[in-house]
Amino acid sequence: MIKKQLLLVLAVTTLGCVSTAFSQSPISGFMQGKGKGSVSLSFSAEKYDEVYFIPEKVNGVPVFNETEVYSKSIYATYGISDQVDVVVVLPYITAKGNATREVLTNLNLENERKGLQDVSVFVKYSPFNFDFGSSSLRLIGALGLKTPLSNYKVEEGFQSIIAIGNRSTTVSTTGMAMFRTNSGVFASAQLAGNYASNEVPNSYATELKVGYAARLFYGDAFIANQKSTGGVDIFGEGFAGFFPITKVNYTKVGLNLYTPVYKDLGVSAGASTLVAGRNIGKATGYYGGVTYKF
Repeated sequence: MIKKQLLLVLAVTTLGCVSTAFSQSPISGFMQGKGKGSVSLSFSAEKYDEVYFIPEKVNGVPVFNETEVYSKSIYATYGISDQVDVVVVLPYITAKGNATREVLTNLNLENERKGLQDVSVFVKYSPFNFDFGSSSLRLIGALGLKTPLSNYKVEEGFQSIIAIGNRSTTVSTTGMAMFRTNSGVFASAQLAGNYASNEVPNSYATELKVGYAARLFYGDAFIANQKSTGGVDIFGEGFAGFFPITKVNYTKVGLNLYTPVYKDLGVSAGASTLVAGRNIGKATGYYGGVTYKF
């Protein structure tokens, strides 16, 4: 058993219907342990100038030409017991477009929106941990709530392309299994259902991850998917200019790295890219973070 559990953070949240979706789940396969926890500060940046529409990918973001999304996030987790963790995620989002001055004036738009987005709170429960000599299998369930924390706007037609969120309260349920060896190699799989308020479509998400976790180094590679169970296509039948009700599907791959630098302080970095999608920008993003463990 590794004494110091290594916990990475990336909280890049869904930003409207042609923006990127969060790169990975906030639920990891590592438990903190009673009375232990961590606080992470991270900064991420994503950019895209291609959008997956139906039936094909197109060059140029509608109206805004290209989009950049920056996120400053706080990620905190604490072990209430050896089997129960609480996770809190709070991002501050800046979304920028690159529309011409003429377009901005004629359509009464702005090239930037920013503010606190949605706070997320999850409770993780790990009732089963099976040992097999030099390896183990952990099963985890999680229940989460994400809700807007500021009065950001979404019902603004084309302006909502760079809205910082969809103003939906979402309940998430997650089931997860993680296989881990004493050498540090691990693999995890999870399935989540996301049940949104308002007219935002419900969705389900999956994530597969393989990696290596040791005292002085952590690394993983992941593939994350989301599929909406309803909604309409942008500029398709039933679309009336309200972007939050559109169907958002994606497949994204990425990697994360972490290393301690001084006592309980560590640094993390990662990258991800979207390789397939529907009503979403083809974004590539990077992040860096600092984590304090206690």
